[in-house]
Amino acid sequence: MSYDNLVIVLAVAAAVPFVLAMVPRVPLPGPVLEIVAGVVLGPAVLNLVQPDATVEALSIIGLSFLLFLAGLEIDFRQLRGPRARLVGIGLAGTLALAGIVGWVLDVAGLVESPLLIGTALVATSLGLLVPILKDADAVDRPVGQLTIGGASAGEISAVVLLSLFFSEHASSPASGVLLLLGLALLVALIVVTSVRAGRSMWLSRAVVNLADTSAQIRVRLTMILIVGLSAIALHLGFEAILGAFIAGAVLRLVDPDAERTHPQFHVKLEGLGYGFLVPVFFVTSGIQFDLGALFADVGTALRVPMFLAALLLVRGLPALVYRRAGLSRAETVASGLLQATSLPVIVAATTIGLRLDAISPANAAALVAAGLVSVVVFPLTALPLLNRSRRSAGRVHRTG
Repeated sequence: MSYDNLVIVLAVAAAVPFVLAMVPRVPLPGPVLEIVAGVVLGPAVLNLVQPDATVEALSIIGLSFLLFLAGLEIDFRQLRGPRARLVGIGLAGTLALAGIVGWVLDVAGLVESPLLIGTALVATSLGLLVPILKDADAVDRPVGQLTIGGASAGEISAVVLLSLFFSEHASSPASGVLLLLGLALLVALIVVTSVRAGRSMWLSRAVVNLADTSAQIRVRLTMILIVGLSAIALHLGFEAILGAFIAGAVLRLVDPDAERTHPQFHVKLEGLGYGFLVPVFFVTSGIQFDLGALFADVGTALRVPMFLAALLLVRGLPALVYRRAGLSRAETVASGLLQATSLPVIVAATTIGLRLDAISPANAAALVAAGLVSVVVFPLTALPLLNRSRRSAGRVHRTG
């Protein structure tokens, strides 16, 4: 075992925030720069770092932790009430459009697996979307609640579809559905047991007393939940990322007010994830990025705008249904752009697809490149629209 390549990967992860701090007027998401740095330092360009066994192992753990943090972002309160119907209609439109786009690309001979492409197009970068909405003071406005709800629904659907149809350990889709139902029942049992355990005065007092000591009991219990559900998912024939994602959703469901009641808990989890494991995944994804395949010919490079347009169609167009909730035109466009912002699940889908030969290196590179462009361009376009709608609402309120 060698740590040489891991040292370089961690050095890149540490350097990226300083580089971004030097250009504060350029709101470039950290993962984009981490992937680009991996491409430059990896075999595709300078060949200074290799994805050896140590790096790959931590990268897989980093992917699982990224999906865990994505599940932790889901606010189930946003998926209830009168807006839930609009979110459901939007999700139905997304799934239908994803199927149509995948089928058209398959008929045109441009993709190997229309189902994998459609699945990759369904998700939204929820972890990136929430901070943007907070910066625009839009989280508690209807546009923010609908966008977060739609992004959450898309993220859940993409992870489930990815695990159901593209797991190395899966059997037939029919048996996979039955196993998925069994997993859902197990998760429900975990939720009920956790809620009941939280009502125990002795146990609650013990957790509070041990939470901020060297025991770090909340973090240890969380790691049991992540690894345990990941192991169960693997045994049932799914990808481990499904278990990790469910672990985040379960934690959010049983402790929805954690950020208010014990805020340091989420800070610790994000510190472990975004400070160590997740950057390793993104840098390693860049190291493994097949730049040669992307620019092998003009046709392959032109697939980047094609996949970018597909993201806008599949995730952006269904946001039009949010106009029924009273959103302005600017808010609707902004919501569509933010829902079309996607990268982590795209990287996960292409990684799994390459292992299963369900996607060519050229299409994988083009799809990841489209995701990189989406997380840079779409939020930068959406943010002024959100700010404009906020100012307009403020003027109307003052006039009234």
